[in-house]
Amino acid sequence: MDKEKMQPTMLTYIKETPAQLAYNNEHSKEITKQLVDLYLKKDYQTIWIIACGSSFNGAQCAKPFIMKYLNCDVKIVPPNSFVYHDHHLNENDLAFVVSQSGCSTNSIEALKKLKELGHLAIGLTGNINSDFKDWSDLLIDYSVGKETVGYVTKGVATLAQFLMLFALEAALAKQKISIEDYEKVMKELHEVPTRHEIIQKETFDFYQRNKAALTSMSVSYTCGFIQGYGIACEGALKIGETVQIPSFAYEAEEFIHGPNLQLTPNYTLYFIDDFACGSERLMQIYQAAHSVSERVFAITNSPIVDDQHAIRLPFDIQEPLLTPLYVLPFFQIIAYQVTSDLNKWNKHPMFADFKKYADSKTKTIKSIMVD
Repeated sequence: MDKEKMQPTMLTYIKETPAQLAYNNEHSKEITKQLVDLYLKKDYQTIWIIACGSSFNGAQCAKPFIMKYLNCDVKIVPPNSFVYHDHHLNENDLAFVVSQSGCSTNSIEALKKLKELGHLAIGLTGNINSDFKDWSDLLIDYSVGKETVGYVTKGVATLAQFLMLFALEAALAKQKISIEDYEKVMKELHEVPTRHEIIQKETFDFYQRNKAALTSMSVSYTCGFIQGYGIACEGALKIGETVQIPSFAYEAEEFIHGPNLQLTPNYTLYFIDDFACGSERLMQIYQAAHSVSERVFAITNSPIVDDQHAIRLPFDIQEPLLTPLYVLPFFQIIAYQVTSDLNKWNKHPMFADFKKYADSKTKTIKSIMVD
């Protein structure tokens, strides 16, 4: 029997993501209603998204979109940073805590801190029956669907999508955008599931072209501007936690202000085009990195990058800030395929005692994430 049919894997949920994205688009007003209704009660100036791991990265992917359509500041803060010191909320700040599993101990502490500060403890989760329900004044399901593998994939894309849909619905309700602009973006959002499937196929083709380089990665960097930086953050996390190599994400300009000095031909680098104002500069940095290493790749339509080293986006991109919703599977598939081909799913034997000293989940996680 097919192993994937016996037990879900990362790839199972990557393949399921387009259907979930399509469902969420169709139910946009319904799934975002609680948060939109709350947003309409005040003239919020800043939105605080308190999240860690892939939830932090999903929020980072959505941040430029939220800022554009709601014309407000967005602050993304790790839960313990929020609990320990970075929690100076103003009256016109909207804050919520995100945890896909609803079992992250630091996220629960952030909900407690919101209560302590006299703010509504709003929890966004993919599991409303998790521990989050015991600590949230308002609990919101951001419509992940089912995902039981700890190396989350579907949850990252659906969180970014939920935050974008929230921004779009709230902007329309507050008349910050016209109905024409709303419908234009929604039209492209409805193309996202198909684009996701195309990128899946393109990635498998890319992997076969570059299998030798990808299965011999020793150090990995991912770089981008704007929404490309959010994608880079999740790409680095996925490669690092699965392939088990040093893997770093940088805003592309920051990369050449120090981190680039350690480059050798053995380094693997990925550049994510923002298809907007950062594109030209990104390609210059790509060329500089490629002068050092042949293991330099780009997600771009620029002719500067040859087809061997590029994955193309064969779409009419009207709103580049939507690209995380269909570019994320590139890194998810690379991480999954390299780890599978190298048979590296097992961790180092010394890692077995790690959770005895510093666990990050409550006991409820065993009933939610099976791996």
